[in-house]
Amino acid sequence: MKEIKVGLIGFGTVGSGTAQVLFEQKERLKKRTGTSIVLKKIADICTKSLPDHFTGTELTADAAEIINDPDIDIVIELIGGTTLAKKFILDAIANGKHVVTANKALLSLHGMEIFTAAAAKNVEIGFEASVGGGIPLIKSLKEGLVANKILSIMGIMNGTGNYILTQMTDHGTDFHDVLKDAQKKGYAEADPTYDVEGIDTAHKLVILMTMAYGMDVRLEDISCEGITRIEPIDIQFAEEFGYRIKLLAISRNHDDHVEARVHPTMVPEKHMLANINGAYNGFYFTGDMVDNIMLYGQGAGKMPTGSAVVADVVDIARNITHNCINRVPSLSYMADQIAPRRITPMEELRCPYYFRFSTLDKPGVLSRISGILGQHDISIESVIQKGRERKGTVPIVMRTYEANEASVCHALKEINAMETTTAETVKIRILVDDEE
Repeated sequence: MKEIKVGLIGFGTVGSGTAQVLFEQKERLKKRTGTSIVLKKIADICTKSLPDHFTGTELTADAAEIINDPDIDIVIELIGGTTLAKKFILDAIANGKHVVTANKALLSLHGMEIFTAAAAKNVEIGFEASVGGGIPLIKSLKEGLVANKILSIMGIMNGTGNYILTQMTDHGTDFHDVLKDAQKKGYAEADPTYDVEGIDTAHKLVILMTMAYGMDVRLEDISCEGITRIEPIDIQFAEEFGYRIKLLAISRNHDDHVEARVHPTMVPEKHMLANINGAYNGFYFTGDMVDNIMLYGQGAGKMPTGSAVVADVVDIARNITHNCINRVPSLSYMADQIAPRRITPMEELRCPYYFRFSTLDKPGVLSRISGILGQHDISIESVIQKGRERKGTVPIVMRTYEANEASVCHALKEINAMETTTAETVKIRILVDDEE
């Protein structure tokens, strides 16, 4: 029986999970592939020894020992970051080795360079674990939905942000208090910027859009807003209107242009995405043949992500065994079919909006705000005005009909400049439920 030898760079949370999956599922993988997948070597600068059951697996502090080992067929990169990881991957490709990575940030920034280098050396890049942890998203887009024109992608793609919003919704807790709790429980990093500002979600949307539309998209193309300004009062008002607030990635395919945005969104409470809670992820695709499909599960974690990494190793091992490398294009489309497309400028977006104005409790304020909105062709669907919040400030909440983003920005600039406005207006876009 042929052996496929693997080298693993990085023995942190996901790396140790990957090694554990390879060890625990070794016999099952052998039955499913007809080959033996052997973890030959692990490189990690912090690990001094491996668990006893990894007999036969070598440990090194030098990644080059894996990259330059002629016996190793597949290199798994799990160190993260965009500098050393990029070098290790490109060096492995240059040495004719297949690569598996979970590095969404690297792929969203330098993916085309990496995939071009891999194509030139006729090696494969597996990246299932880069989006959605253990959820089989990449394979679904690459193979399961290959007969579809993808009309839209929507998703809750970051478990930390979703956990925070869920806790705020269920318990009325302040954002900063929930964040501290999430950090204590290990859901959030010491520096949570990528999670709470939507950057991690944007990385994943870049990868999904590239595969779904066959387009060359870059991180800077994604309009990105985080959840740090969301307060419990906004969640309460959302519930009164029949919505839940989620940090959503949204891309719609308009043929001549493609939406690409990440921001807090009011999702109708009956929509499936509104009911993805805790640290879970949900991905919602619409195809012209299949209509709506949702994939749901753990979007991160040691074992789910390790499972996805090993799934890529198995795919490549099968292709090596049967001499059919690159049978399925890494990005679903043939390389010469991937091209730039126009990204819809945010100013052109049209959708309904939620506004929460903080104003002094004086006569005529509501009338003046309504007048400014009307001057910018923004029609009000409903208004809620409650008692004083603090120091004479009252919240005025409005839900609008569909309006133009540029007009909204101009109107809010005027309203925020009013002498009676005490804080910057909170603006949340509302998802139009296509299922209605």
